[in-house]
Amino acid sequence: MSKILDVCCGSKMFWFDKENPHVTFMDIRECEDTLCDGRKLSIHPDIIGDFRDIPFDDNSFDLFVFDPPHLIRAGENSWLVKKYGRLDETWTKDLAKGFDECMRVLKPNGTLIFKWNEEQIKLKDVLSCFYQKPLFGNKRSKTHWLVFIKEVI
Repeated sequence: MSKILDVCCGSKMFWFDKENPHVTFMDIRECEDTLCDGRKLSIHPDIIGDFRDIPFDDNSFDLFVFDPPHLIRAGENSWLVKKYGRLDETWTKDLAKGFDECMRVLKPNGTLIFKWNEEQIKLKDVLSCFYQKPLFGNKRSKTHWLVFIKEVI
């Protein structure tokens, strides 16, 4: 059975099966809230943890989903921050550490799916934080999906 870790799962918005038994859902927070449009926000990960310090052993997962917060300018109580989280001024170091942690916990030849919205930080600036280039992905919209592999050296 494949082991998958979604390291910044939030409310699991893009998952078709939010209870998929192959996936361990992790996030730094757990909360229930009502957004400004009346929709309910429910963040209930399996594991509460920080993507910069993933609480799993090396080489533990076959597939990783890394969809970190992408906002640096948004109010503390804004619905965007509630829904997506927010990075602070150390975002370059935080994303680099998160990428390193994902690769540490990913099995050799495992796959990392990285999602990024470049409304506030350009994709090229984020990719400059990583020691590895993506294999492929979409580059046409503001939201990008990129694929990395953990190469065996």
